[in-house]
Amino acid sequence: MTGTRTPSDTVPSRVGVLGGGRMGGGIAHAFLLAGAYVVVVERDVAMAEAARERIEASIDASIARGFDGNAAMLKQSLTVATYAGAFGACRLVVEAVPEILDLKIEALGEIERQLPGDAIIASNTSSIPLEQIAAALDRPGQFIGLHFFNPVPASTLIEIVVQEQTDPALPEIARSWVRALGKTPITVKDSPGFASSRLGVAIALEAIRMVEEGVATPADIDLAMELGYKHPTGPLKTTDIVGLDVRLGIAEQLERDLGPRFAPPQLLRDMVAEGRLGRKSGQGFYDWTGK
Repeated sequence: MTGTRTPSDTVPSRVGVLGGGRMGGGIAHAFLLAGAYVVVVERDVAMAEAARERIEASIDASIARGFDGNAAMLKQSLTVATYAGAFGACRLVVEAVPEILDLKIEALGEIERQLPGDAIIASNTSSIPLEQIAAALDRPGQFIGLHFFNPVPASTLIEIVVQEQTDPALPEIARSWVRALGKTPITVKDSPGFASSRLGVAIALEAIRMVEEGVATPADIDLAMELGYKHPTGPLKTTDIVGLDVRLGIAEQLERDLGPRFAPPQLLRDMVAEGRLGRKSGQGFYDWTGK
């Protein structure tokens, strides 16, 4: 199920995305398919070109699955760059950098300096309270959370996070963007982990503890949630898809904000330290080699 799109639901004509990894690339791909010109900024030339390849491959995959569009024209609507000044004409810029508060503050501050005063800045953070970022911005009224979910092309949900200083008109504008992307918006008040991360991480951490304690195999734990509770994907496979390092970072942030109920299991820390990060490393709770 997706949000009911109306003729007035459109995305901004020019959208920026800071960070072209799996998440940022997915966000860029979504806005391209919805008709926006998209500018992706990465930290160096190699990463920018890798982002281009990733996004163009996603465009090809969408066309192969039946999306009604022209691959060449969609690819022409993508620019990759290595400097924030490339965002200058964007009406919306979405930040998709790692879950490190200082990094997000620095990145969003630089983005804000490149944009006109009425442009919107959004963070894709999944755990950091927006008020901590908004306090460092000159125009906090133009700042909102747009929390996308991995993998972006398959996910039908976007969480709109409203902080205290967000312009009251902005949440409805954001809901229109989400519907134009063919996804369903939910709107939540700014708080640690918002709605989705608090629920998702709580379940995932308990599943990891069960593996740690030898209660059942990862596959059987996932089947318990998939067949018993109709989850489309179990919590451990989802953790592999999201990235164990990402899960750990979110859990550590929630532990700081909400207390020991979100303390990461030692198994999670050990797997991250060993480089078993899930799908992106080829090994997590499942073997992803060659997939």
